[in-house]
Amino acid sequence: MRALVGLWRWRHNPLRRKTDLVEAWVACVAVLLIAVAAPLAGFAIGGLTQDALRQSVREQHEMRHEVAGTVIKKLASPPVDPDPETSSARDRHSRVLAGWTAPDGTRHSGAVLADLRSPDRGDRFRLWTDEHGQVVGRPLDDATATTHATLAGFGVALAAAGLVEGARRLVVWRIVLRRYDRWDQAWDKAGPDWGRTGTGS
Repeated sequence: MRALVGLWRWRHNPLRRKTDLVEAWVACVAVLLIAVAAPLAGFAIGGLTQDALRQSVREQHEMRHEVAGTVIKKLASPPVDPDPETSSARDRHSRVLAGWTAPDGTRHSGAVLADLRSPDRGDRFRLWTDEHGQVVGRPLDDATATTHATLAGFGVALAAAGLVEGARRLVVWRIVLRRYDRWDQAWDKAGPDWGRTGTGS
């Protein structure tokens, strides 16, 4: 608020250049856009993302079904993955040959990852399939959808603020270049004898 009051009083300062006033107004507009428009853009995009993800959650829960898988035998683990993130997730699961009954009543079997550390024949575990019994990933839940929507909104707000700040810096850079050009022109008009004794006599 003090900056706006200072800008208002500065309008009539005799030392003020036109470029100074333009630079000050550009800064005020940038602050207003960063404080108001960027959060509104983030809120709007976050809301749209939330709606789309909730629709996806509903569709996935309709199309994916949780069934009970039964371990037939444990299979050899795949080669070690050097990526620590994927290998840590894989360490909590075991690769097994399992059998399961699909929602349509057909029997299926195949190699799957089971959330069992040391599986034995006959152990049961949760498995997600489509309506025909093909193994699919676990459906998205509401908490994950909300987290993704929040991150999307926050990212858009930050990107909008960065874009506004980048535009402000570009405008100020152009203003400073123009100011330097005017200084050069004024210096050329003063001539090489500016400041010497007896100049102009």
